[in-house]
Amino acid sequence: MTPAHPQNSTPKGDYPWWLVALVVIAVVLAAVIIANDVYSQVFAVVSAGIGITVFVTLVGFLLATALGLGIALMALSDSAFLRQTARFYTEVIRGIPVLVLLFYIAFVGAPAVVTVINFLLTPLIDSGYIEPMLVRDVSLMWRAIIALTIGYSAFIAEVFRAGILSVDKGQVEAAKALGLSRYQRFRLVVFPQAVRVILPPLGNDFVAMVKDSSLVSVLGVADITQMGKVYASGSFRFFETYSIVAYVYLLLTIGLSLGLRRLEQRLRKGRGHT
Repeated sequence: MTPAHPQNSTPKGDYPWWLVALVVIAVVLAAVIIANDVYSQVFAVVSAGIGITVFVTLVGFLLATALGLGIALMALSDSAFLRQTARFYTEVIRGIPVLVLLFYIAFVGAPAVVTVINFLLTPLIDSGYIEPMLVRDVSLMWRAIIALTIGYSAFIAEVFRAGILSVDKGQVEAAKALGLSRYQRFRLVVFPQAVRVILPPLGNDFVAMVKDSSLVSVLGVADITQMGKVYASGSFRFFETYSIVAYVYLLLTIGLSLGLRRLEQRLRKGRGHT
């Protein structure tokens, strides 16, 4: 039996006053930003970091999704070695805070990779064909993106694994009986059905990455948080600055959340008609 009101849906007659309140607050704050010179200046400075925040989030999430899918397929492999490797990866990465992982990749992982590359290219370096690679050649922004990619890939892998396992095994067996290859079964039968289960939590991870992208500011990457931090430290207007920083993040995350919720409702309706 299904509940009268599906989980995460709004009960009939329960008007979304919370959304109305948020819209009113957003409009009032927008008016304050336009009317007040101080807030206008702060907003102009902070908004300059939106591009970096969006870039870091999009690239990091796309890479994390690709890596997470690979880890999920390893976890569902017939090979015990691949399954154990995937489990080891997810358990270790999920147990490390993103901020710690960020520092580790930036100040331990990147120098180690540069050292290994230089070692492998020693003959070419000694012959003068190429210059040795320096740690500063790897930008802090890309170190941050790699850290977010690794950190979120473990969680996304579990999302993919759960979605793939949700597909009825009878349909997979029927696809086998039709002579479809393993790749064809995944592409034509399993993944199209799993994607309905995968998309909602995957969307939640995307919104979470938007917020966690603020951690890249600890490396000096000029995102929204870093721009606010620099302005506040120079002007001592901490209240105005961090109010605007919070406002910008709320605009991004709530806008994304509403869009993803709408998509989830459409998927639920589509699944109800099948």
